[in-house]
Amino acid sequence: MEEIPVIDVTALVTGGGDTTPVAEALDRACREHGFFYVSGHGVSADLQARLHREARAFFALPEASKAAVSMASGGRAWRGWFPFEGELTSGTPDRKEGIYFGAELGPEDPRVQAGTPLHGPNRFPPDVPNLRGAVLDYLHALTALGHALMRGLALGLGLSAPWFDDHLTADPLTLFRIFRYPPEVGRPHPRWGVAEHTDYGLLTILGQDTGGGLQVHTPDGWIDANPLPDTFVCNLGDMLERMTSGRYRSTPHRVRNTGPSDRLSFPFFFDPSWNAEVLPIPLGHETPRQARARWDGEDVHAITGTYGEYLWAKVGRVFPDLRADTAP
Repeated sequence: MEEIPVIDVTALVTGGGDTTPVAEALDRACREHGFFYVSGHGVSADLQARLHREARAFFALPEASKAAVSMASGGRAWRGWFPFEGELTSGTPDRKEGIYFGAELGPEDPRVQAGTPLHGPNRFPPDVPNLRGAVLDYLHALTALGHALMRGLALGLGLSAPWFDDHLTADPLTLFRIFRYPPEVGRPHPRWGVAEHTDYGLLTILGQDTGGGLQVHTPDGWIDANPLPDTFVCNLGDMLERMTSGRYRSTPHRVRNTGPSDRLSFPFFFDPSWNAEVLPIPLGHETPRQARARWDGEDVHAITGTYGEYLWAKVGRVFPDLRADTAP
């Protein structure tokens, strides 16, 4: 069975040292797996511990307290809490609950004034006052890491380091989730916390607790992507597969909590700007499309329009009731 590579990205994060070996390792991982671990990422262990602690405090609240910051009452920004089995993957309820965050935008921001979906203020529960600081600090740190990793991917593709910033991510759409998966142990018919899927955008940076449960689909079958100390798991989204004409893989993955306790996960999505038109990169060399058929039968290479239009349609399938209530 294949193993997911671990890549030390210190040179990209610090801007010192030779980035060529890192870019080559990233390129190889993106071509062969679409998944990789990163070490040397520069996100402090203290910050991650704060986030984990405050997340557990939030999920321990009574449901009525969590519902005070529900997505259903949050409008078009789509920020806040959703209840257990309140999110769909391929039409099936996920066995998880979660809370959605994004870049913190005030009412004076032009995108908020225009009613742009998925833009606006975050919703923080008053009963967990320290969650706000932990989330905003984490968003800042992961956004910086996302820019650094995209510089490495650009170099791996033979582009200039700032290519993605220059064309797509000077103002990236950054979205962050915290999920809680209850244990499936002892259930007569264990179910997937999240069924097979791919992510929508450019790059996902995933923090996990120690429970495990993430699986990645490879040509050899499904393999585990268990948490490794001092690392994040990264994977590519549909937009990067489209932009590279299949050179890079947007790899299917799924989650089932097989442990005896709740599992927490912390996916951060580093995506193109809302109004960016995502087109194939002029790489100047042959980049054959991935031959393996997608589980959903869709063709990411046929996507047209802006990233925002694509994302709005996709997320609307995850929360169809919310989409109906907040249609543009």
